[in-house]
Amino acid sequence: MKSPINVDFLRTPFTLKIIAFFFLSITLFYFGYNWSNNYHQLIFFSSSQNPNHVVSISPNFNKSFNISPTIDHDQPPPVDSIHKFGILNKNGTMSDEFEVGGFSGDDWVNETQKVEDSSVKFVIQKFGLCSRNMSEYIPCLDNVDAIRKLKSTEKGERFERHCPEKGQGLNCLVPTPLGYRSPIQWPKSRDEVWYSNVPHTRLVEDKGGQNWISRDKDKFKFPGGGTQFIHGADEYLDHISRMIPEITFGQHIRVVLDIGCGVASFGAYLLSCNVLTMSVAPKDVHENQIQFALERGVPAMAAAFATRRLLYPSQAFDLMHCSRCRINWTRDDGILLLEVNRMLRAGGYFVWAAQPVYKHEEILEEQWEEMLNLTTRLCWKFLKRDGYIAIWQKPFDNSCYLNREAGTKPPLCDSSDDPDNVWYVDLKACISQLSKNGNGANITRWPARLQTPPDRLQNIKMDALISRNELFKAESKYWDDIIDGYVRFLRWKEMRLRNVMDMRAGFGGFAAALINQNLNSWVMNVVPVSGPNTLPVIYDRGLIGVMHDWCEAFDTYPRTYDLLHAANLLSVERKRCNVSSIMLEMDRILRPGGRAYIQDSLEIMDELQEIGKAIGWQVTLRETADGPHARYRVLVCDKHLLHA
Repeated sequence: MKSPINVDFLRTPFTLKIIAFFFLSITLFYFGYNWSNNYHQLIFFSSSQNPNHVVSISPNFNKSFNISPTIDHDQPPPVDSIHKFGILNKNGTMSDEFEVGGFSGDDWVNETQKVEDSSVKFVIQKFGLCSRNMSEYIPCLDNVDAIRKLKSTEKGERFERHCPEKGQGLNCLVPTPLGYRSPIQWPKSRDEVWYSNVPHTRLVEDKGGQNWISRDKDKFKFPGGGTQFIHGADEYLDHISRMIPEITFGQHIRVVLDIGCGVASFGAYLLSCNVLTMSVAPKDVHENQIQFALERGVPAMAAAFATRRLLYPSQAFDLMHCSRCRINWTRDDGILLLEVNRMLRAGGYFVWAAQPVYKHEEILEEQWEEMLNLTTRLCWKFLKRDGYIAIWQKPFDNSCYLNREAGTKPPLCDSSDDPDNVWYVDLKACISQLSKNGNGANITRWPARLQTPPDRLQNIKMDALISRNELFKAESKYWDDIIDGYVRFLRWKEMRLRNVMDMRAGFGGFAAALINQNLNSWVMNVVPVSGPNTLPVIYDRGLIGVMHDWCEAFDTYPRTYDLLHAANLLSVERKRCNVSSIMLEMDRILRPGGRAYIQDSLEIMDELQEIGKAIGWQVTLRETADGPHARYRVLVCDKHLLHA
């Protein structure tokens, strides 16, 4: 009787090939599965909880290039290696020619950014609504107890940051005002907003005759005027350009600071010229002016010229503007104008529209002479006075400073002073010297500067063994791919995305990607104090941003941002701060109907989901291309309108 199994058949070459192919397939599957755990292919798709979402596949899919192994995350590099920029090509020589592969926000970090693993399960009770009178609460500007204890307020100290002590911060959800409505969309919002969203008529009463603002039934209207340009911002901007033809808005002039901005019509109308204006004003007697600006969809934040440096880097602004901003620039040896000088780019312009410029009363003429004397000692070149406007230009280099007579005041700052060190730093009555190699002055025109690695990129204090130019390009490529996926598959162009904040901005790649997609939005790029200070690079690209510590509240009104983006932020800050406090602050500044995207490590996602649910957000966890075993997730949080 023959065996049912033909042994000779199993020994045939054909059968051996089948068996070998089977084992080879199993081996390749094993290695492929494990390889995917360490390679981010930048695919974003919905978790199994919501199978209806579509899949977005990045162009980086199936590419094996990755720059992250070239960066040491555990130890700082040898000192001499910091200066060896570039990558080695196959011939062993340095090259800036490379192809960008996977890039993660943690590819450049400081030692303070390491976080321990945690397997703790979190159960958090739901947060309740704050009292109705807190609907416009700004924690660090409305700290009445701290302001009452100030030794002096004569220099504007009460308008500066005075945050609640640790453990005394916000622990409830800031309510909306009665009758709150979904904001009017841009560009219509430039000219009108709902009265119920900012229910204050003080500015109408005080400034209505100056063409700032008027009320029309259930809306506020903005005719586009200001105290010194009652005939409209367009005519005013044309006047400035006619005075100095070299002031080319949207080309050489891209980033502007408007000091004492009112309702920000100056910045609102500059947007149509491809100029991005940071509009600032204190929360003073006209306390809702910044709230009106943000409700209109114009970049703005509360800030005051008082006793501390503003939270912007040196040589940030191409032009700085003060129209009846009620600041005494010559007080205390010109310390406030020295702060303007610190932030003004080499060769930049200062535009002053005020009564001393055009009125001939004795006291005003004295103020004009004091201003001329001070600006001369600052080496500013007085260009022209026409009507009620005067314009100066800052020097391009240090030559004038070095050639002043001995003992001339104000003196040059000590060489140890870092003009980009701004977090809780007092004003200094000295002139910040310009870079000897011209960094900060050699800026290309807009829009080329958005994609050009600036000279000051090389000055960033960060641990990196590779070319900073490479990191700059890699970050830009990474966010271009991500945002392209969001636009195509998550329909970002159909969302309300006007006021956007990147809470850990890096080199500004996220904001640049939104511009590349022609999204009708602007981005506040926040650089946390816990990481490298990249603000100079952000401004050199033609973007705006601010230094901030996320252990404290941000200087803006509630309900002012449509989208909050936090990539690899909370896993860093949880070592320093209470994560619940940060997310409550996110909820405070996020508009009802707005959305937060939190991209971070898997180890903290359980905690973040529980906090989000306790806040009342609708949370959805999305996986990356690495699948369920990857280190990262994206938590999408939708905020809905809550009623008391």
